Amino acid sequence: MLSTPVSGGLLFTDSDLFDSSSALEQTRTRTPHTTVFELLDAVARGAIVVDIRPQAQRAVQGTLPGALAIGRNVLEARLNPTSDARLTVATDRDVEWIVICSEGYTSSLAVASLQELGLHRATDLVGGYRALQSAGLLGVLTGARHSVREAEAISAH
Repeated sequence: MLSTPVSGGLLFTDSDLFDSSSALEQTRTRTPHTTVFELLDAVARGAIVVDIRPQAQRAVQGTLPGALAIGRNVLEARLNPTSDARLTVATDRDVEWIVICSEGYTSSLAVASLQELGLHRATDLVGGYRALQSAGLLGVLTGARHSVREAEAISAH
């Protein structure tokens, strides 16, 4: 069995290495998901869509009009209603958040973290941005309540 050195001179065996595909599958079995065809109904009832793709990825793939673009590294702080860095729409733990990444992998892990914070209505979009794009539904969020409210606030200034 091979050993791998890590910081501080400690060793662990290859069998101890984190298996990300296994962890992802375990995460997906315990967290809820939204499909592209359920998204319109979710947005109509007030769900807030969060795009966690990095800026560089959004620049290449395209933006998602109506979604809140929030970096993965600050997601928990922005959506947690008890955080000093929360968004104004993060009013309580009952907000319905739908997290989107490029293909649905990173968002599944992000939702697991949000669920651990008590944001029990957080879900991710199966297939992510690419699934929305393939279904021809990239414009589905433009009428979302949070999107309209933001547009009105911006135009008022």
